Amino acid sequence: MRPGLFLLEDKMMMKRFTATMLCLCALLSGFAKTYRVKTAGEFKQAAAAVSPGDEIVIAKGTYTGWSVELKTSGTAEKPIIIRAEKDGKTIFTGGVSQTVFHISGSYIQLRGLKFDGCMLHKGKGPEVALIKLDGGSDCRITRCVFTKDTVDSQFMPIVVLAGNGQHNRVDNCRFTHNVDNMDVQVRVTANSVPLYTLVDHNTFMDKDSVSWKNYNGGECVQIGQDPILQGNRYAYATVRDNRFIRCNGEPEVVSNKASGNKYINNYFGNCHGELVMRGGHECLVDSNTFKGGTGGVRVNGTGHTISNNSFKGLPAAIRLMYGMAKGKIDTGFYIAASDCTVKNNRISHCTTGIIIGGGKNADWTGKFDTKRYPSRTVQDIAPFDNELIKNKITDTTTPTLTGDARGVQ
Repeated sequence: MRPGLFLLEDKMMMKRFTATMLCLCALLSGFAKTYRVKTAGEFKQAAAAVSPGDEIVIAKGTYTGWSVELKTSGTAEKPIIIRAEKDGKTIFTGGVSQTVFHISGSYIQLRGLKFDGCMLHKGKGPEVALIKLDGGSDCRITRCVFTKDTVDSQFMPIVVLAGNGQHNRVDNCRFTHNVDNMDVQVRVTANSVPLYTLVDHNTFMDKDSVSWKNYNGGECVQIGQDPILQGNRYAYATVRDNRFIRCNGEPEVVSNKASGNKYINNYFGNCHGELVMRGGHECLVDSNTFKGGTGGVRVNGTGHTISNNSFKGLPAAIRLMYGMAKGKIDTGFYIAASDCTVKNNRISHCTTGIIIGGGKNADWTGKFDTKRYPSRTVQDIAPFDNELIKNKITDTTTPTLTGDARGVQ
């Protein structure tokens, strides 16, 4: 064979070899890594090294004193996963003086962790929570358990969604026997609003009354915190397919204080509290079920739709409230219910079906800071221009109780 032919074959073999190696390297580079950790230090090392698609697996065991952060982002196709070695067997407990998991990246999932008997201490430093999703998007907290967790200061949540992220989710978690705290908080400020948060398929159960003197700060879900100054901000959160059983933390089991949110197909069983439109506008409350307890839906604000809900065995099913101001422009500690639609609800075996004009002439003088909130202090503006359509009310002592409401159809 001629020497030139040998040279040609060698070049072809080298090309095939190079192509094969490139394919192999590409294949190997696509493999996700799994980091197995047992300490906060090991977690921090893993958090500094992870790439999209990688997992951090926390070994079975009981842990105290953790405070870790993950800033790296995954992708839609390759999220970064932080998970228990086995659901419910990775347990965090004891005193907490710094946020345990502070997540500021995007496309990150926390899965199967348990927080049992944690005591959150407010201190003077940064905010303290069990999990905080802070500014990232498309993150998920799923299959986690929060039980017997408590706080030492009022208005402290254990799970916080904050910043300007979008499409974060809390799902299939259990919140049971937690004390004096808010379970899930979507934080709305003058500078940031988490958009399109989804809170779904969770169980909130056996939450006792808070110990705070003003009987406040024990919501299971809170969307927004300042209904007077920030209630007009649109969060577009959805709270759906959750179960609230014997949730007695305070009068607001679920507290809406922002606009454009949806509350769909949730179940409320024997709760000492209501689903409350405390502030905000243009929210949807649809296809929820309320059985037993102290109330159903309480409404302030404008443009809400309360539809297709079922109420049974309550003192009052739906309450349209008086306010100190009206519309979206006026500043008021409470905004009178107006331009709301109440339709196709089923109410049975209640004391009162629909109250039009709750809180009439309630005097809040001295009960809030009128410099911070330039509002009149007496609830003397009646609900107005609300529409009641095709509500079915049976076996109820007073189907509709009307105060001085105006323009009710």
